[in-house]
Amino acid sequence: MKNNWAIKLIRYYQKNISAYRPPTCRFYPTCSQYAIDAIETWGLFRGIILVIWRILRCNPFSKGGYDPVPLPKKKK
Repeated sequence: MKNNWAIKLIRYYQKNISAYRPPTCRFYPTCSQYAIDAIETWGLFRGIILVIWRILRCNPFSKGGYDPVPLPKKKK
């Protein structure tokens, strides 16, 4: 997997930084898990675009809630 380094970096953050902070994400899955899912589903470039959009929506004015990574549309 060519995006393995990005996913390893996110997992490092989850285990060594985020684990010691109080939960703050308004969404499920968390923004870091969303990033992993987006990169695995869409690849690094499109995944990062989706993650940036997600982080911009993670603010006090957002309700949050369930927000999965969009799945690719099936071709006919």
